[in-house]
Amino acid sequence: MQGLWTIILLIISNIFMTFAWYGHLKLQEMNISNSWPLILVILFSWGIALFEYFFMVPANKLGSQINGGPFSLVELKVIQEVISLTVFSLIVLFVFKGESIHWNHIAAFACLVAAVFFVFWK
Repeated sequence: MQGLWTIILLIISNIFMTFAWYGHLKLQEMNISNSWPLILVILFSWGIALFEYFFMVPANKLGSQINGGPFSLVELKVIQEVISLTVFSLIVLFVFKGESIHWNHIAAFACLVAAVFFVFWK
């Protein structure tokens, strides 16, 4: 059950992370933040990133073998990267309508899935 909660928390964390890193671009695209100074954009992103940490830190704490969880640090990192790219891809497809996913993006994603396979292979 710890593994499932870890993955759920990582998904939520990565939703916040993606909006913290790229949400200001969507606001600019919508002509909301065009006149914002860079420091305001940074503070806006930090405000969102704070919520990322509310989920990321417990996910890593719960999932780590150091605390009795099911995942090694390497496994946690690879899981997080795959979740990060999955969440990012979905947000790009559904929020940033001008962007598209091409065959090479899918091939790269398949390589990441293979990385998960190899990380868990004993």
